[in-house]
Amino acid sequence: MDCTTCYCRMPQCPLFGQVAPRAQFAWYDWHRQAPRWRCQACRALVSARAGTAYAGIRTEATTYLRGAVALAEGLSIRATGRLLDVDKDTVNHWLPVLGRHCQGVMNYFFRHLHLHECQLDELWTFVAKKEAHLTPLEKLATVSGDAWVWIAFSPVCKLVPAWIVGKRTLRDARRLVFQLKSATDGHIPFFTSDALPHYANALLEVYGVWRTPPRQGTRGRLPKPRRYPPPDLCYAVVVKERAHGRVVHVTTRIVYGTTEQVKAALQASPVSHTINTYRVERNNLTVRQHARRMGRKVNAFSKDLDYLEYQLTLAFTYYHFVVPHRSLRQRLPHPIPTKGHNGSPKKWKPVTPAMAAGLTDHVWTMDELLSFRVPPDALW
Repeated sequence: MDCTTCYCRMPQCPLFGQVAPRAQFAWYDWHRQAPRWRCQACRALVSARAGTAYAGIRTEATTYLRGAVALAEGLSIRATGRLLDVDKDTVNHWLPVLGRHCQGVMNYFFRHLHLHECQLDELWTFVAKKEAHLTPLEKLATVSGDAWVWIAFSPVCKLVPAWIVGKRTLRDARRLVFQLKSATDGHIPFFTSDALPHYANALLEVYGVWRTPPRQGTRGRLPKPRRYPPPDLCYAVVVKERAHGRVVHVTTRIVYGTTEQVKAALQASPVSHTINTYRVERNNLTVRQHARRMGRKVNAFSKDLDYLEYQLTLAFTYYHFVVPHRSLRQRLPHPIPTKGHNGSPKKWKPVTPAMAAGLTDHVWTMDELLSFRVPPDALW
């Protein structure tokens, strides 16, 4: 655990948020296998675990770390408990802690992203029970039943800059696009998706500009202002025709932008040569593999919506910072020998999506992820 990033967490302290060498700490004692210091400015105690995913955890750090890796790799709560010889309720307590910490890490790093291309899609799952088995009161509560994971995926750096869990409605599509816009630097990427109409409406509401249309004739009221797509908004859809559950025909259609804009975007893209959603659909498989609750035709599902979001947050953060992506690897200029000269030479440099996006400079370990301290919001 890196203790150089510890800072006083008291907002009224004059050294609030200041790390070494500006922080003024004096040694105090050990507490739960972690050192503690006393701030010389406000006399408050500062633990090395404060601000990390280890804060408040009484389990041994090694066991907790192994449990976090197991959950991020898609293992169920009961299987994780059996593997580590801990109670399932203990593992169930870890998941909210891990989810909140990972959400803070992603909020800190996913700012001012410059994306050139973005593919939109949604995954189906359910909470507690399927939609057909809900009672009328449960349908009104909109807590249980079918749940959709909306995903915005950047195929160039394999990043998932925005995702939400909700229903398959325009409201949730608008939430996804708004979250995506808040994570970018203002540049509008080239969008592609399936033929779900909610995406077009959400893109127009979030990126559209208000403009008053010209008046038709001389009688009647003046037309009200309307939203129009900006000139740099380019959006195309993939229309799939199905018969007996199988895709029999695929066509494409441009919703916003011109044919010349779409051709220019495809020529500038290093990964896409046609209008497609292949990359985000392949990423959907990765999501289902790293989240046990997203499995299809299995008896693993979430009983609570919050825990589904915690699991997905942990899986996405683990995917971005810890797991190297095979398609992003870089060939080394000179092979590196392994095991002396008896092993196979190392020819590739592993690269994570966060490294490809310029957010980090190396592959993180799980301990680095859990011990990362997010600075206070006022210092972002």
